[in-house]
Amino acid sequence: MNRPVRASWATVPTEEERYRPLYARALGLRFVNPGGVLCFLFFEGSVALAVLLALAELVTWWAVLILPAAVAAMVKLNDMVAEVVVRAAALVPEQERDRFRRQIEPVVGRARVRGTGGYGVPEAPGLTGRGRVGGPDS
Repeated sequence: MNRPVRASWATVPTEEERYRPLYARALGLRFVNPGGVLCFLFFEGSVALAVLLALAELVTWWAVLILPAAVAAMVKLNDMVAEVVVRAAALVPEQERDRFRRQIEPVVGRARVRGTGGYGVPEAPGLTGRGRVGGPDS
């Protein structure tokens, strides 16, 4: 059982390839990994939609063949775009990746905002404290 090893870019290991849905295997998807429900919606859902549109006489019966083919073409195109993105990301040096990760890390803390009252409510000119919690009248 010496099968050729797939490209190292692929996200699905070759041992798990036979457990993937038929739709994903037929399209040869390597980077997009739809599950069984999503494959069902892609194929059977597009066929059902095309049949309903044809029964409503909104499209011709050719749509029953064309719509699933168009959906499959878009899924395959999405897989090819994902491949380009993964390869482009792999070319970025590790130093740049670390710098990018530092830039997008969330900062936890509190910011001081000038011109606010004691409770974060902006003070309006002429407001004497009435209506504010913890003001002189409470």
